[in-house]
Amino acid sequence: MDEPFAESNGVSSSAIEDMPPNLKALSLFVSDVDFNPSQSRFMELKEKCNDCQVCWETFLTSNSLKTHPRNYTSEELYNCAVCNKGFSQKGNLISHLRIHEKQKPYSCEICGKAFTQNGNLRKHFIIHTGEKPYACEVCGMAFNQTYKLRMHLRVHTTEKPYACEICDKTFNSKSSLRSHLWTHTNEKPYTCEICSKAFLRRPELQRHLRVHTKEKPFACDICSKAFTERPHLKTHLRIHTKEKPYTCEICGNMFSAKGSLEDHSRIHTKEKPYACEICDKTYRLRSSLKSHLRTHTKEKPYACEICSKAFSEKQNLKRHLRIHTSEKPYACEICDKAFNFKNSLKYHLQIHPKEEL
Repeated sequence: MDEPFAESNGVSSSAIEDMPPNLKALSLFVSDVDFNPSQSRFMELKEKCNDCQVCWETFLTSNSLKTHPRNYTSEELYNCAVCNKGFSQKGNLISHLRIHEKQKPYSCEICGKAFTQNGNLRKHFIIHTGEKPYACEVCGMAFNQTYKLRMHLRVHTTEKPYACEICDKTFNSKSSLRSHLWTHTNEKPYTCEICSKAFLRRPELQRHLRVHTKEKPFACDICSKAFTERPHLKTHLRIHTKEKPYTCEICGNMFSAKGSLEDHSRIHTKEKPYACEICDKTYRLRSSLKSHLRTHTKEKPYACEICSKAFSEKQNLKRHLRIHTSEKPYACEICDKAFNFKNSLKYHLQIHPKEEL
């Protein structure tokens, strides 16, 4: 194998090691150049490299190299006529203008989603391929985008570079800080176009939309019951596994969901945090307040599919359906007579002498 041309023409190994990456590669792998030390051909090639003296990135043209330093100087030669945002490169301004013009010329051939920049389309395409080329060197967890890996690394470093100027709380991502700031301003920037309900975060709006679309993308593999959110499916699965990881420290009662434990704890604390704004009546459970509010609004959202009779509570509809199904789940232990309502059984038991009970 031939010697690299730089070494064969008097350039030492130590000198090569000290070279910037682009020039080092040139010296090591270009072996068919007729090098003449007296003509300084090697230095001539170096000058033709169009390499940045700060980061040693190499450019194909001298014009590209000329505009590149603006990345370091923050020089903004091109300003948006709409919002006055400044850019160092003309191409970046052109891409930015598509935001105002709602122009998205780059479309995904698989799902049709469109983007303002070709680079964003390339990043999006990885979602379909399932490729996760960016792996964490600490735990091995892989990601499909570099920014996700960068944010993940802060889990290991516990770095939180974004601080709230109001309360000094810190966050590991800019988006988390932005969402937090809205808690101070009471701003809810994400609004449902169907019912106008507003949300603090985009994922909250996306989850809410399933109320309108009736979409339930998370299905149980055991009983096929579907849910709008993944955490709800996770909680549901504990019905099958009989897992109850949440224990009451006062009475030892166990629960499959953290929320159920919190609701139960109020039995001990007598806390009733849910208050009616109309009559000031308070409740231990949010669902109880929700049911109570219907006494003011006269809303009856639960309708019988057989006779169309409507009810304010789901439980009342469930009891009503027994009239149509002739189901009688409440049986007398003395005479085996059955009833479709618990109160009916209670009334029936009065017929039997006390000694029979």
